[in-house]
Amino acid sequence: MPRGRPPIMDLKTAYDVELSGSRIQHELWPLDEIDPRKAKFPCCLVWTPLPVVSWLAPFIGHVGICREAGAILDFSGSYFVNVEDFAFGAAARYVQLDREKCCFPPNLAGHKCKHGYQHAELGTALTWDDALQLSMRHFEHKSYNLFTCNSYSFVANCLNRLCYEGSMDWNMITVAALILFKGQWVNSMSVIRSFLPFTVVLCLGLLLVGWPFLVGLFSFSLLLFGWFLLGTYCVKTLLES
Repeated sequence: MPRGRPPIMDLKTAYDVELSGSRIQHELWPLDEIDPRKAKFPCCLVWTPLPVVSWLAPFIGHVGICREAGAILDFSGSYFVNVEDFAFGAAARYVQLDREKCCFPPNLAGHKCKHGYQHAELGTALTWDDALQLSMRHFEHKSYNLFTCNSYSFVANCLNRLCYEGSMDWNMITVAALILFKGQWVNSMSVIRSFLPFTVVLCLGLLLVGWPFLVGLFSFSLLLFGWFLLGTYCVKTLLES
């Protein structure tokens, strides 16, 4: 055997150890149970109604995304991301996401998603929490605007960094749809808290103004929905994601 060259068996062993270490690094440990009383929602998206806005359009609210330990992160003001202090009240709805549907590449060749270069350019992460931390740093330099750069933008950015479900097209509309169609209510009081103000406003409006109030309320909701659709799919530079 030439001097200075390690045996082939040693090289194979070292290679196996390296691969094994990589698998250990990306192993997903079990998550704690969801505990609404302590505001712990591991790997969840959470939603709560917004004052005034949700009274007129109950499908509009404030969203956050949670770390693996359950701490809630939410973009609620310019250059600021809340940690474990969910703005606008306790979470009313949540949906737990599956980390197995994320892409955590150890290198450019390790992507399991189809967006290898695009994913690397945006900023990949080795873990769920790493992706959230990268998005936090990004949004700490963003101005908050309810109509162009809000909590949905922050969550969409996190999901794009995770390449969740193999997609990098997460935006305000898709995040809202995910919570709307797959979200679970925390408890019955959360349902009441979300819809009671809207019901009261609706009844008072009909009582004092009549049917024109209902037309105006419907028009307001339609305009909001149209704005976000336009900014998401027609003028893509209008909204942050």
